[in-house]
Amino acid sequence: MSRRIRKSTWARSFQRSLNALTRATLRAGTRAVLKATKQATRQAATKVAKKAQTPRRTPTAAAGSTAVAATAAGAGTWTSGVALGPAGARRYRLYQPPGARKSVRLPLLVMLHGCRQDAAEFARSTRLHRVAARARFFVLYPEQDRLANAQGCWNWYGTRSGRALSEAASIVTAIDQVCTSYGADPARVAVAGLSAGASMAALLALHHPQRFSAVAMHSGIAPSTAHSPATAIGAMQGRRRPDALPVAAAGADPLPPLPPLLVIQGSADPIVRAGNGRAAAQQWADAAGAQAGTARTLQRGQRYPMTVTDFKRGGRIAARLCEVSGLGHAWSGGAPGQPYSDPKGPDASRLIWAFVLRQFRAVSPAAPG
Repeated sequence: MSRRIRKSTWARSFQRSLNALTRATLRAGTRAVLKATKQATRQAATKVAKKAQTPRRTPTAAAGSTAVAATAAGAGTWTSGVALGPAGARRYRLYQPPGARKSVRLPLLVMLHGCRQDAAEFARSTRLHRVAARARFFVLYPEQDRLANAQGCWNWYGTRSGRALSEAASIVTAIDQVCTSYGADPARVAVAGLSAGASMAALLALHHPQRFSAVAMHSGIAPSTAHSPATAIGAMQGRRRPDALPVAAAGADPLPPLPPLLVIQGSADPIVRAGNGRAAAQQWADAAGAQAGTARTLQRGQRYPMTVTDFKRGGRIAARLCEVSGLGHAWSGGAPGQPYSDPKGPDASRLIWAFVLRQFRAVSPAAPG
């Protein structure tokens, strides 16, 4: 995606500052740390943002550790940035399609990587930018900090400690930054993820339902299934069922509707057992009062077949479950040669965009694609 760039002395110094900020935030877990440190890091973060927003005239990486080159001439632009939120500093990478400009609001798809991945690896595996280049939308790849999780996992299960919701709020901060700085349309934002990223995507949609038009989970665990590392392992192995999502009590104001959910799950996944996919779809459907329709099997060429079940209420999809036969713990239809990527599966990136686009069009009939 881009050639490796040697970090300058300034870049290393700035990275140490980010690490110190994240450590302090994780220890304190309060707003006081952010308030005390934000002023000290404001100038450095602004400098990074300005460098990240500088247009690149060539498809090769320019000097500076925050610049990410375009994948090919005319194929769009990659930019790096930093967002400061309740969980500390989080880096992100942003793909902008060719000709994107701030005056024209384009949709935004947020992609959350799995464990042992970073933003760049996830982008290489999913190749979502190729879809985005043609359909004209932004793709945001937030990146988990290894200080927050040694394996690079999003801490989706840490709801009782507050860590999960702090990380979710930091991702929302990155989304707001992209909408403000680059002109992404805040009314057309969707979120998707793989594995731990899928669970974090669902948690985001659950706690910020009005911010997202759609959510997609690939090989993930439903919200409220686990609240600690130990229970998360049990959930991954299929030994725990998710709690029912909250519904409004009789006579109370209605809760905001959840955005439609797409679930993609492999039948041969040894890490996240196959039953988790159906449990996630059923949990979402129950919260919406939706019923499962007749399952249908689809297959394209020599790719793995998948069974698709729609959960609808009043003709509208609340959840869609795609169970892929033979798929392990890998991005379905992903790039060959990449970790956690299986090119033999149906193309999850296209499935997600088709699902998301349908929801965007409900918001804006003139949505691209």
